[in-house]
Amino acid sequence: MGWGAGGSCTPRPPIRQQLASEARVVTVVFLGLLLDLLAFTLLLPLLPGLLESHGRARDPLYGSWQRGVDWFAAAIGMPEEKRYNSVLFGGLIGSVFSVLQFLTAPLTGAISDCLGRRPMMLLSLAGLAASYAVWAASESFAAFLASRVIGGISKGNVSLSTAIVADLGSPPARSRGMAVIGVAFSLGFTLGPMLGASLPMETAPWLALLFAVSDLLFLFCFLPETLPPEKRAPSISLGFRAAADLLSPLALLRFSAVARGQDPPSGERLGHLRRLGLVYFLYLFLFSGLEYTLSFLAHQRFQFSSLQQGKMFFFIGLTMATIQGAYARRISPGREIAAVKRVHLGKRAQSWARFGVW
Repeated sequence: MGWGAGGSCTPRPPIRQQLASEARVVTVVFLGLLLDLLAFTLLLPLLPGLLESHGRARDPLYGSWQRGVDWFAAAIGMPEEKRYNSVLFGGLIGSVFSVLQFLTAPLTGAISDCLGRRPMMLLSLAGLAASYAVWAASESFAAFLASRVIGGISKGNVSLSTAIVADLGSPPARSRGMAVIGVAFSLGFTLGPMLGASLPMETAPWLALLFAVSDLLFLFCFLPETLPPEKRAPSISLGFRAAADLLSPLALLRFSAVARGQDPPSGERLGHLRRLGLVYFLYLFLFSGLEYTLSFLAHQRFQFSSLQQGKMFFFIGLTMATIQGAYARRISPGREIAAVKRVHLGKRAQSWARFGVW
């Protein structure tokens, strides 16, 4: 630090340069993640109609999957109604993507710990672009399913974006980076479904491909390497062993990777982390199921068109952005749990009023 005019303490130029560089990294991560989420969310309002079109075409692979879904629905006692089986089928397609992402994202992160963030980010985006290219060229359910498999394997860019932000040196930059990641999700889920719903079903995958290729080129030109060589893992095998703690659900909930880290928390703090992690896991588990099946519910029960579903997701995303930008950021430290309780009480009161309890 150096003393400036009037006795004020001003940062030396290298510190200012570091802060400016970190601000640029945060901006690049935000724009790159936004492009990725726009491509990803284009599919949401189109998926029910897309699966129905494969069913009408009597695709052989689709028929075999549908028979498997029908058998599973009968085994668990679900009503024999098309709308329920449609939601179950859509959930199965979403699960294929999510399971592959769960398995490969920790491995992608482990390799990036050794080779750096930038090459793995570019490789992930290249895989995502390939998945959208397969979708755009697909004429069968098998090709569409292959595109989801490729996309799930390549979907390590979200966790890599978080790792890039965590690499930044100053706490304010890391805090801002985590905040803009949330904003990118809100904007992506606001604009992406509206764009997808406003386009013909044949055009949407090409727009997703355009977003993915633009994202790849943008990050290739502007994303610097944020993990210096001296902080990298000595070998990929060590990174894979650490990633094993992220692939085991039990180890994840027990925070085994944190407990065996270089600076492990105290026993009391580790217990708090485990309880918080369990609550967060259950919340995301239920919310993700709601988020993915909502489009099928609206399509089957309320006969929403793709455009109406796009408007629905636009309203949801706008609400998310408003709450995160105007409400959540104003919550005082230590008051987070009380704020969550107020929100849930408000939702419960709304539900009671809707069903005539009040």
